[in-house]
Amino acid sequence: MGFFDIFSGKSESLDKGLEKTKESVLLKLSRVVAGRSKVDDDVLDDLEEMLVTSDVGVETTLKIIGRIQDRVAKEKYLNTAELNGILREEISFLLEESHANNDYTEANSLGEPYVIMVVGVNGVGKTTTIGKLANMFAKAGKKVIIGAGDTFRAAAVDQLVVWAERANVEIVKQQMGSDPASVAFDTLASAKTKNADIVIIDTAGRLHNKIALMNELTKIKTVMKKVIPTAPHEVLLVLDGSTGQNAFEQAKQFTLATEVTALAITKLDGTAKGGVVIGISDQFKIPVRYIGLGEGIDDLQLFDRKAFVDTLFK
Repeated sequence: MGFFDIFSGKSESLDKGLEKTKESVLLKLSRVVAGRSKVDDDVLDDLEEMLVTSDVGVETTLKIIGRIQDRVAKEKYLNTAELNGILREEISFLLEESHANNDYTEANSLGEPYVIMVVGVNGVGKTTTIGKLANMFAKAGKKVIIGAGDTFRAAAVDQLVVWAERANVEIVKQQMGSDPASVAFDTLASAKTKNADIVIIDTAGRLHNKIALMNELTKIKTVMKKVIPTAPHEVLLVLDGSTGQNAFEQAKQFTLATEVTALAITKLDGTAKGGVVIGISDQFKIPVRYIGLGEGIDDLQLFDRKAFVDTLFK
């Protein structure tokens, strides 16, 4: 059983969570094909505009359009009635390619705690994602310890304490202004002593310049390795899906500053900008691991790319 298989079977809220994005996509698509019988250059131009305005991103949009153009050239005639299915297929292929070499990591075979370092700017839902993630692991019977590494914001630590209590997991914290790397060290040491299964380390949510950010995150990683040489096993970047193209810029800055191994895209339930999931996955070739579909403690689920695309186009 894969390490992340404990999150299977949580797709029941996908339809509701993606409702606004789905309505927007299908409405725009209906306008593209209205009064037209075949996929021609005019339809493709309108389809390109539709994808860009759905926050898929220019580069990914051009890639999708290019694939459809190839199909038109090969098959000579494509009916506009087929466009929904074609889009579903091509986007599914795209997501599959983006994730092909990024299968979910298995738990540490040495029996040490599995360490997740969480990064992202303030306001994207980083703290709530950590709380929801801790809750998911705890409900699956895992022993979880959170490290409150964002020591520069009192609110961040206070909020994390509340989430830890809600999830019924332990939290390690220090005084405000403490060295985040020290918090990480103490958390991992505690986790080893107490035979914890999962460690989730929060980090500062300030998007300072790339060098400063890189130095800070590198220091935290280095200190972690003194306790668990293979840590962190995952660096999870949290992005706010409702910000659309701004999420691309945040992903760019953090991937330049550190090795990001997985993404969590939040707040998809309150926005029509869910297309950003497709573009970010394609452009950065980093697996989208979780999506947030609400504010409740259970409103975080493992990203199923097939179910995601099927929901948007059915």
